Amino acid sequence: MSDSPSASRLVCLGLGYTAEALARRLAARGFAIVGTTRDVDRKRASLGPDADAWALIAWDGSAPLPEALLAGATHVLHSIMPDAAGDPVLRGLANAMESMPAVQWIGYLSTTGVYGDHAGAWVDETTVPEPSKDRTRRRLVAERAWQQLGAHVFRLAGIYGPGRSALDRVRKGDTPIDKPGKCFNRIHVDDIASVLEASIARPNPGRIYDVADGSPASQVELLAYAAELLGLPLAPTIPFDEAELSPMARSFWEDDVKIRARRIRDELGVTLAYPDYRAGLRACLDP
Repeated sequence: MSDSPSASRLVCLGLGYTAEALARRLAARGFAIVGTTRDVDRKRASLGPDADAWALIAWDGSAPLPEALLAGATHVLHSIMPDAAGDPVLRGLANAMESMPAVQWIGYLSTTGVYGDHAGAWVDETTVPEPSKDRTRRRLVAERAWQQLGAHVFRLAGIYGPGRSALDRVRKGDTPIDKPGKCFNRIHVDDIASVLEASIARPNPGRIYDVADGSPASQVELLAYAAELLGLPLAPTIPFDEAELSPMARSFWEDDVKIRARRIRDELGVTLAYPDYRAGLRACLDP
């Protein structure tokens, strides 16, 4: 695989929080960066100096994706959620691979939510997915479609990092919710970028990778540690049954599963910089 600046072009279909983390790393290696976003002006402002070097394309999924966008892509990262009608990228392309003649690597960002509820048991990439919600069922359909096109599928746990962590929730005074036995899987955004870089260096088209720190923890435990780091009081805990949650927020508490994520270590050789939330939150506190 060529890494020369003239040959390497990363197209981010959805230039969000995670895609930006990878794009910054590859830009430092000479990659040209192209990304789609719903609001170009807002994205340009958030990127800061990088905005001058990156090509930003307005696209919200409602119209066909311009095929010229993918024509020179050597690497493609797809992070756009499916909608009720399916995957917006595939829907807008008559032939996805013909639109990417120079592509060397495709990454599709999915979610560990496709596993569904396993009553707190540990799962890995060999576990048969049993998605329990419409949105995760759509994710699984999209996963399989992109896998057939040679994409690498990355099932991400709950993403956090600078500006998007339990530290920010404690500062806002969020109330910890206690649901005995319920743990959440997490992964620091920089570790996701490391996994994606490792996959680019060692491609295995069609492979599925769980991306999680392997140290699931309860929300109460997480927020208590964040409060300790900040030296702030933690809001009183509320039982899950008494919590006022939106249907979407409540749905994240329904499935109970623990993610092993061995394949990123055993096949990609990735050692996580933040193997648990404690290390990740300390880094977020003092980046």
